[in-house]
Amino acid sequence: MQKLQLVNPTAVSLPALVIVLFIVTTPYRRSFFDAYGPAGFVSIPSGSRLPPAANTAPAIARVPQECDIFRGDWVQDDDGVLPYYTNISCPVIQEHQNCMKYGRPELGFLRWRWRPAGCELPRFDAAGFLEVMRDRSMAFVGDSLARNHMQSLICLLSKVEYPKDISRTQNQEFRTLRYASHNFTVSVFWSPFLVKANLSDADHGSGRLWNLYLDEPDEAWLPSVSASDYVVISAANWFTRPSLFYDESGRVVACHYCLVPGVPDLTLRHSLRVAFRTALRGITSLPGFNGTAIVRTVSPTSHFEGGEWDEGGDCRRTRPYASNETSMAGLDLDLHTAQVEEFAAAQEAARRTGSGGARVMLMDTTAAMVLRPDGHPSRYGHWAHENVTLYNDCVHWCLPGPIDVWNEILLQMLLA
Repeated sequence: MQKLQLVNPTAVSLPALVIVLFIVTTPYRRSFFDAYGPAGFVSIPSGSRLPPAANTAPAIARVPQECDIFRGDWVQDDDGVLPYYTNISCPVIQEHQNCMKYGRPELGFLRWRWRPAGCELPRFDAAGFLEVMRDRSMAFVGDSLARNHMQSLICLLSKVEYPKDISRTQNQEFRTLRYASHNFTVSVFWSPFLVKANLSDADHGSGRLWNLYLDEPDEAWLPSVSASDYVVISAANWFTRPSLFYDESGRVVACHYCLVPGVPDLTLRHSLRVAFRTALRGITSLPGFNGTAIVRTVSPTSHFEGGEWDEGGDCRRTRPYASNETSMAGLDLDLHTAQVEEFAAAQEAARRTGSGGARVMLMDTTAAMVLRPDGHPSRYGHWAHENVTLYNDCVHWCLPGPIDVWNEILLQMLLA
């Protein structure tokens, strides 16, 4: 199943002709994801189940209904509890997020847990999660952070069982895994813009400019999730790439950082907002979809310090911020606001029209993750002596690491 192809724009307009002439002299505003693009999914053991615990697991711990699990602080975990997993016990950790393997010198970042303002967040219950998802399916849709999220879940569940890969494609960006003991299926779909997108040939194949068809959901994922019980949708970072925006008739109507005379620059804030609007409208009106769409809000883009990502910026802090030391700001705040507003609009539309039983939920993890600049791989995504062209990674998350809280929160949302 191929997601991205080099194709011509569907229609030639005056702005498009201008682009062909102008783009050669346009300075390229590179993206961090040019260095950390799509990567293969790590192979896993074939559906093996670990021996069951001696005692029957207790009921799954729940947070009180009135507790806002998305606002709080990171507190030191003084109970001496070990990480849920390691890079030895979990075989699916992406190399660039395998901070233990590549010698991160301090592991204090693993000694913090998220405490909501009004309650205690229970630790992840792997057996309980699988029981909740018995005979159900879940899909993760988005960019490499969606894959980061899914791999965290697989590592957390590895305490109980390894899934079997039942994918019908060789494309490593589209995987389907099944937990046989509970008939639970989890999938990941590579769709960094959520809408139809392809590389433009208007820049003579340099690979820097994207065509975004903001009114068209990406067919690489939407038809495939119609039978899913839960679909976790996320995206943000790829919208920083220079891109042209097309309307339904195939005309260039605006752009982000294309620097083309006569084409208005509406910025990535516009393209992300409209893409989420289109994706949510697409899934809530998708024939046969009676599940729940979960919008996970933006993972911070702001953790580079001392320079931009390609100018020596790094994230070398060794402990979280307190909630009174920093907060969402700048681009993080703008993208988060757009996502929350589009979620609210989709929720209201679903309530008003019924949407065939489809639900939408908000997984508002941004505020918690803004506080964790210490949880990224930084330079520990490869061996120090390797001659590789990689930048300090302050976008993805170490596994194990703070990202595991996304699945602690996800479990509580499934129980709500």
